[in-house]
Amino acid sequence: MTRPDRPERRGAPLPSAVLGRMRRQTPPTPTPGPPTGPRPRVPAAALPTVEEVSAGGLVVREHRDGLEVAIIARYNRGGRLEWCLPKGHPEGREDHREAATREVEEETGIAGEILEPLGSIDYWFTVSRHRVHKTVHHYLLRATGGELTTENDPDQEAVDVAWVRLEEVGRRLSFANERRIVDLARRIIHQHFPADG
Repeated sequence: MTRPDRPERRGAPLPSAVLGRMRRQTPPTPTPGPPTGPRPRVPAAALPTVEEVSAGGLVVREHRDGLEVAIIARYNRGGRLEWCLPKGHPEGREDHREAATREVEEETGIAGEILEPLGSIDYWFTVSRHRVHKTVHHYLLRATGGELTTENDPDQEAVDVAWVRLEEVGRRLSFANERRIVDLARRIIHQHFPADG
């Protein structure tokens, strides 16, 4: 069954004189002034690069249920909660080991002694006017005292701190590169905590 075509409804055609004027008009010349709207994006490769270094790691304690690792939670720039290993920038003339020990204690409340290095990870990110190439040096530490707290974090970056069983810490961490550091630690940790092996 076919439907009859509906007649198209159109307005009256424009007189040719009006059409001619419309075709001849040129857009107005913009007046100079401050740019409006969003600024054009600068390609990341064209931005200046800043090198950053941090140090931190896994602070481990022996507990009745096995080995536990202290990890922290922070909000990222987008407001999302991320669980990560404690770390931070060296201060003054600190070397990486000294910075790692201090940062772990500041961010978790747990004092520790370094047992051995776990390697470094590096990554890139972009902030408003520059790119950052960040290198983080990680260490395996044995807990020697203290209690979990965020009150001694001067920047209040850590919003939560937790002891997590070594077997579960990989599932809690937000970043794949930190999970790889934990995997490496699990392969060598029995040398320092024989009861775990």
